[in-house]
Amino acid sequence: MNKKGWVIYNGNLAGNKFLDYAEMIQAAASAKNLEITIMKNNELLSLLSKDILEIVSFAERELPDFAVFADKDIYLAKQLELVGVKVFNSAEAIEISDDKIATYQHLAVSRLPIPRTIIAPKVFYSGQLEETLLDKVIREIRLPMIIKEAYGSFGEQVYLLHSKEAIHKKMEEIQGKAYLFQEFVPESYGRDLRLQVVGSKVVAAMERNNRNDFRANVTAGGSMSSYTPSQSESDLAVAAASAIKADFAGVDLLIGPDNTRIVCEVNSNAHIRNLLECTGVNAADYIIDYILEALS
Repeated sequence: MNKKGWVIYNGNLAGNKFLDYAEMIQAAASAKNLEITIMKNNELLSLLSKDILEIVSFAERELPDFAVFADKDIYLAKQLELVGVKVFNSAEAIEISDDKIATYQHLAVSRLPIPRTIIAPKVFYSGQLEETLLDKVIREIRLPMIIKEAYGSFGEQVYLLHSKEAIHKKMEEIQGKAYLFQEFVPESYGRDLRLQVVGSKVVAAMERNNRNDFRANVTAGGSMSSYTPSQSESDLAVAAASAIKADFAGVDLLIGPDNTRIVCEVNSNAHIRNLLECTGVNAADYIIDYILEALS
């Protein structure tokens, strides 16, 4: 197979976390004699007109056969698809995953267990917040509750609120943004499970714990330990990734009442360095195997 690919990451973000992911994918591809070039999203311009639909590369590179899209630049991902490049994950999967509201809607349609959730009605800046709305939300969700902005990463833009006054204040702060109200699952305070799905199987998993924060994310101070998921946990994670149409994804499960499992989030661009360091499993190898099979 002489297929050539790109792995695309965001060139505007500080730090090496996103480049590191791209390099892991590139190294895994090289080990399988698959040529992948690392590209920044801001090195690729989507050009459109009545007669033109192109990707313009600063280095004037030929279009690849496929792209591993490690970014949230949905318009670029879609442009690549429109010019005939196979994209992993697809623009649609990335778009759903990037929007927590859309993610929960797809999970709910698939009848998968999620926390009880209310989507906040759209309010424009300087809009009047209705007390009756908040009263209804509290009756349905109960206190304490979570507010999540639709867009955010690494556990940020997620707030645990204990009173009506605190909720009202947060609603005023994030006016104009899309967000949701969500049931708090106390059994999972500072604890969750991250299962890495590739295709139709879970290739690695870890448990995350944080004694000092309700969020288990490592970036919020959580610790990691290798975890062996049950068949039902694996099936749930695979179903969650499938619900958002992802080829591969990091699926976060909460521990619910009576030791049940609840889908918290599905990340189509989950970073895999921590998973490797925790479990010894390099998910990039499985991702490349999946891509090779999909291209064959």
